Amino acid sequence: MKLAFFAALLPLSLNAAAQQDSITGYATLGNLRMYYEIHGTGKGQPLVLIHGGGSTIGTSFGHVIPAFAEHRQVIAVELQAHGHTADIDRPLSFQQDADDVAGLLQQLHIEKADVFGFSNGGQTALEVAIRHPNLVRKLVLASMFYKREGAYPWLWAGFPTASLHQMPKNLRDAYLEITHDSARLETMFHRDVQRMKDFKDWSDDAIRSIQSPTLVIIADQDVTKPEHAVEMYRLLPHGRLIVLPGHHGEFLESAGPLPLLAAALVDEFLDAP
Repeated sequence: MKLAFFAALLPLSLNAAAQQDSITGYATLGNLRMYYEIHGTGKGQPLVLIHGGGSTIGTSFGHVIPAFAEHRQVIAVELQAHGHTADIDRPLSFQQDADDVAGLLQQLHIEKADVFGFSNGGQTALEVAIRHPNLVRKLVLASMFYKREGAYPWLWAGFPTASLHQMPKNLRDAYLEITHDSARLETMFHRDVQRMKDFKDWSDDAIRSIQSPTLVIIADQDVTKPEHAVEMYRLLPHGRLIVLPGHHGEFLESAGPLPLLAAALVDEFLDAP
């Protein structure tokens, strides 16, 4: 990679997002009204950001949107039951979320985009690439796994007894700041937990089928095993791999320099021929 990414390590105000051209809106997708934000006015392929489980646009990507929006259009979504997007009477699934993202892009008249998914959003991004390959130019899969064995056993051991108080406080606070509805928060939490209890592996052939250039990113102390990230990277026909220091989400969600480094590395990947 070029050394230009070091420029992104210069201090960047988190209020810079307010200085970017931005709009918010809702897409009507059947019974779902899906919230989205558009930041920046850059030309070229738009970048779609898909947040993690239990998260919002702000909690997953608030530190990196300003960097991305400096020179590209960023479309950030909130999936069913998360943040501004209310729940509806249908199961949560990565497949349905992927179809919702595709439906939004069609309504925005976007024929092709780069797609960046974090954590559960990475599983949704994976499904976008599999179910709607013509929509995806480049793909970024951050802190996700495609097989149950790709995550550490302690992750799965926690789901049978998971309770709302175990949800990170910053995620709870961000959700309530948007909705002011504790019952809705608890419903979302338990639906996300149930989706992970029902998690089904993707096949190796499904990963091999992805023709979009794909960047796999994990932290060295992530919920995803490094060995699993290497396995996925090797299955991808056009894969790249980055391992950054830290815990799950730290390279996007922390207040330190890591998010700016991660954004710069993603930019380098997206801008490469």
